[in-house]
Amino acid sequence: MGRFAVITMTDKAADRVREIVATRDNAHGIRLGIKKGGCAGMEYTIDLVTEPNPKDDHIERGGAHVYVAPEAALFLFGTEMDFEQTTLRTGFTFKNPNQSSACGCGESVELKPADLKALAEARASA
Repeated sequence: MGRFAVITMTDKAADRVREIVATRDNAHGIRLGIKKGGCAGMEYTIDLVTEPNPKDDHIERGGAHVYVAPEAALFLFGTEMDFEQTTLRTGFTFKNPNQSSACGCGESVELKPADLKALAEARASA
């Protein structure tokens, strides 16, 4: 059986997480969550983790550690976290099947919760 993961991350995202952690004292990884805000209603949040919360879902790829806040799991289930660096933007990006729309500036999104039954089945089968 595989290990359950609320989200997946690309190699680029894992590389960037490792870079962030390497430059911060006592950092273990980053924590991904959501909060109400922006013109579309919700925003992704990313915080540095110095003390992992045992209630968070933990995702690890090549030594990069991402923790997902429990209250965000239903909104992030199935999301792929990536990192992009372009002329106009540098930052994490999210391909989220639960996203129903986004604002024009790209800073906020509208998210619908994933099917609770699908999340429970995925956790049980891992």
